Amino acid sequence: MTQPVLICRPGQRGEALADTLRAAGAYVESLDVLALEALPEDPVMRSIWLNIDQYDKVVVISPFAAEYLSDALDRYWPQLPVGIDYYSVGHATADVLFNQLGVRVRIPPAGFDNQPTSNKHAEKNSGENTSEALLSLASLKDVANQRVLLVAGEGGRTLLADTLAERGATITRVAVYRRVFRAPSEAMQARLAAGDYRALIVTSGELLEHLAKWCDQTALNQPLIVSSRRLATLAGTLGFCDLKVASGATPAALAAALNRSCHP
Repeated sequence: MTQPVLICRPGQRGEALADTLRAAGAYVESLDVLALEALPEDPVMRSIWLNIDQYDKVVVISPFAAEYLSDALDRYWPQLPVGIDYYSVGHATADVLFNQLGVRVRIPPAGFDNQPTSNKHAEKNSGENTSEALLSLASLKDVANQRVLLVAGEGGRTLLADTLAERGATITRVAVYRRVFRAPSEAMQARLAAGDYRALIVTSGELLEHLAKWCDQTALNQPLIVSSRRLATLAGTLGFCDLKVASGATPAALAAALNRSCHP
């Protein structure tokens, strides 16, 4: 039987990744170990949405956060306030914001050089979808006395907030969802333990640490495809040996890395 490519991206983004990999000829199975749960709107959140015109910049961390923000602003702002600069770490998040709110979104630059393309809603490129890359944008280097809103999930990295605060910005961080991790099914635990798969694709450090609990040495020697050099470094510390770094977290970038792993 053909060995599957294992993915662990939830929701529609996972379906899009699976579809892209299947179109390239891969047999795909989902580990189904992560769910994203929206947090109920509380008075603090409501106040942030009602006063979003007080922010100079809004940084949205993920497509799920972008969906939540878009729904909130649609409720409270029939016409969006002007003068806000929107940012996201990746293309998928930028696409949600553009499609639902009609706003142009700045994303990490190709090669950290801040060279925009002609795309009408995002500066798309082959740069990494990382906080480090986003922070290299010229417009985020001088943020003294600016108010910046970060829309994210619970937990996660603090690099964006810490760095922007160091650069002089006043930071408000609002968590709009939580990540719920669960154990793989018994069948998937057996696959991970035996390394019985063609490749494993992971785009989150928290997910990688979670999955490592079920990976023995055979699995650690199987191809692992990650979306950034930062994740590759983490994977190395966890014992993974056959690392392939994609040019980003998009389905196309991950599919290209899978192809390279099979045809080095």
